[in-house]
Order: sequence, then C-alpha cells, then structure tokens
Amino acid sequence: MERRPGVPRLLREINDRAALDLLLATGPMTRGQIGDLTGLSKVTASQTLSRLEERGLVEVVGTQAGGRGPNAALYSVIASSAYVAGLEVGPERISSAVADIHGHTIAEITVDPKGHEDPVAAVHEAIVKACRGAKVGLSRLRGVVIGTPGVVDPRSGDVRFSFDLPGWHEGIHGALAGDLRREVTIENDVNLAAIAERADGAAQGVDDFVLLWASRGLGLAVMLGGRLHRGRSGSAGEIGYLPVPGVPLPEDIRNEPGRLPSLAGGLQSLVSAEAVAELAQGYGFAASSAGECVSVAMAAGERGEPLLDEIAQRLALGVAAVCVILDPGLVVLAGEVGRAGGHALASRVEEAVARICPVRPQVGTTTVNERNPVLRGAVLAALDQAREELLAP
Repeated sequence: MERRPGVPRLLREINDRAALDLLLATGPMTRGQIGDLTGLSKVTASQTLSRLEERGLVEVVGTQAGGRGPNAALYSVIASSAYVAGLEVGPERISSAVADIHGHTIAEITVDPKGHEDPVAAVHEAIVKACRGAKVGLSRLRGVVIGTPGVVDPRSGDVRFSFDLPGWHEGIHGALAGDLRREVTIENDVNLAAIAERADGAAQGVDDFVLLWASRGLGLAVMLGGRLHRGRSGSAGEIGYLPVPGVPLPEDIRNEPGRLPSLAGGLQSLVSAEAVAELAQGYGFAASSAGECVSVAMAAGERGEPLLDEIAQRLALGVAAVCVILDPGLVVLAGEVGRAGGHALASRVEEAVARICPVRPQVGTTTVNERNPVLRGAVLAALDQAREELLAP
C-alpha cells in the first residue's frame, strides 16, 4: 500500500481541532472527558492536550475529584489566546466590541460617524477605542467583521451599495484592510442578526430558517443547511423590493456608480418604520419610533389589536412569498417592530400566512438577549475566523 506521510499530521490537526472546539463549547474538562466525547484514546488525548499547551492555547485551571485515584486536571482554552472585533455601522452611530476567544465581550464603545467624512477613519477610531478599552493591541485581533445595511458582494467582499451609507461603496473593503493592516470581512447587518439568532436565540439548532428584520428598513436573512444564503450578487433577502398587491411597484432601482437605488414602492412602503408609524398614528397611537408605537398599542389591550392585525397582514405578504419558495419551517421576526410586537404579533403573522399560503411556518419572535444582535453576530462571525486561524497549519 502506498504510504501517505501527510496523514499523521492531518490526524493530529483533526484531533487538535476537535479538542479545542469541545473546550470552547463546554468549558473546562478533564483529559478523560475529552477522550470520551471525542472518541480519542487516553494516550491520544494526552498528546493532543500537550500540543495545545505548547502552542499556548490551553492551560490547567483546576482539578476534579475522581474515584480512587488522584484528582484529574481540568483543562480550559486560554481566554487571551485570541481576540476579535465586531462592528455595526449605521448612519447615526458605529458600535464596536472586542471579545476574547470564548466570546466574552471585554469592551464595547459607540462613536458618532458624523465627525468623519471618510468612513475608513470612523471605523479605525471605533476599533482603536474598543481595543484601548479592552487593553488589547490592534495587532492581536485575529478577526474583524463589520455589519452594514445594504448589499455585500460575496465574491469580492466589497459593498455594492448601501442605501443609508453613501460613503460605503466598492473599494471600501480594500481601503479598510489596508488601513487596519489585516483582513476585514464586511457582512450584511441582517445576516449577522441571523447568526446571533442561531447561536443564542429562537433559531438555536435550526438549520433552515429565515429572519425578517422590520425596523427603520426591511430585510431578510436566509439560513439554509446551517449556512447563510447570500445569492450570486449578495442581494438575497432584499425583500423591501418585493412587489405586493395594492402597492406601487418599486421604480428606478438601477444600481449605478454614484447613484443609490430608490426604495419607493414594494413591501418596504407597507412595513418600513415610517410606514408603521404612520399607520399607528391613524389608529390613534403616536410615539417617537415605530417600535414604541407597537409597544404603546400592545399596552392598550383590545384597543391596540386592530393595529397589530393590520401590521401582521402586511408582514404576512412578504412572509408568504418567501415561504412558498423556500418553505423554511421557522420565521423569526426581529428588528424594533418584530421585538416590540412579541408573541402577539408573531401569532397573528402565522395565522395570516396560513390564510393566503399553502405553507404554514412557525413564526416566532427573536429571543437574542442582546440589545444589539447585529453587533453580537459580528463578534460571533469574527470568532469563527479566529478559531480557524488558531489551528491553521
């Protein structure tokens, strides 16, 4: 039989990755526990832990009492073995967080982008301030993920257009990487919210689901087989442009350099924050934001039910269109409107979809226990990159 000298090295890498992933997922464990859960022998588990210790990735953090023999050493991943940064960029603010390899946020800051004409300078300030707050040098970051509204080309990693951020355009990806002197990933903000939902929210353990983000704008993230579906050009989920009955068609949506597409018409005109606030005012509920309008209606009891019914019927038009094509099984309502509406709105959407669509998905509300799920999703995406890099040959 032909010998394959690369196999032992490959097996070591597989064993190291399995042990590291297990420790990151479950916390401190003994050598025996790692062996039992990975299928490694005691000798192989010991060799694996020794290699990880030599690379400065794991350490002994205590002992666990066993049977008749001596106490067993407890191993844990060293928190400082890698750091990552996640950012959410919007027209009003840039939020940045630095986390350790366990995903624990060490520092989080917000800066006002209005003082910077150049978006690269604004991002640089946000990352540097977060690193300073975490007492972590910029050079120690092993992953940087930035969430923005708009379309990101999955092939180039560049921003094709962003309606709210005219300074973010093709070429910004390279400019950011050059400024920070490291690889940078730009991702659609709603996609990042879906990553957070699958890790910490209503879609835990669910491989096929969609997340409908109803806030100032309208967006959809599609998760199929546990992976984000972005489409060929990155435009999958631009549900605001969906033509719906009784509403003018979106017009003049050409995407040309120096020119942003219009968001007039389509589903966006029915359930954007502006549309929801205007609708709520017609029902006698006024507040400073669409989410607060929904919250006021919820608190009003029976008097607020007609408004919730109307919002649900409008959202159902988009949900039904998605479900007859993808049949995801689970739809998560997120964003300020989805979160404020809670179960009352989600159940109404589920019933409205069942009336107009042969597919009846489960419709739920986001349960991500974070005030900024986009930022959390950016951190989680950066952690995936960092963990891959830690064990890179």
